[in-house]
Amino acid sequence: MTYRKVNYADVEPVSDAMHFLSEPLGCQQVGVTISRCRPGWRSKPHDHADDGHEEIYVLMRGTATVRIDDEYVSVEDGDAIWIAPEATRQIQNGDTESAFVLVSAPEFHSNGNGDADDAWSLTGFHG
Repeated sequence: MTYRKVNYADVEPVSDAMHFLSEPLGCQQVGVTISRCRPGWRSKPHDHADDGHEEIYVLMRGTATVRIDDEYVSVEDGDAIWIAPEATRQIQNGDTESAFVLVSAPEFHSNGNGDADDAWSLTGFHG
């Protein structure tokens, strides 16, 4: 099969907001999460220093704040933020529901030869 289809509403949420789609879609090289954040919801502060994941958070609806290390970044509809693996990040939702698409690209482990020893490592997001 050349495609897979999943509706995020059919995926049980983690931390009452995060719908992890990578496993149901059978992803090998990318992490994808839909996060529907109720008013006042906060994710766990975390980083990806150990697994080298860079992330992109795209706010599709509402307003929220993303804490990145010690900086508070306000986001609104359509804003996208790239976050380095070593940065601590946390979504802090405001007074209304917001909806994010979170994308993670895992670290590529290469032996430099471009052969079968090259591999992706996909470990997912932290709610």
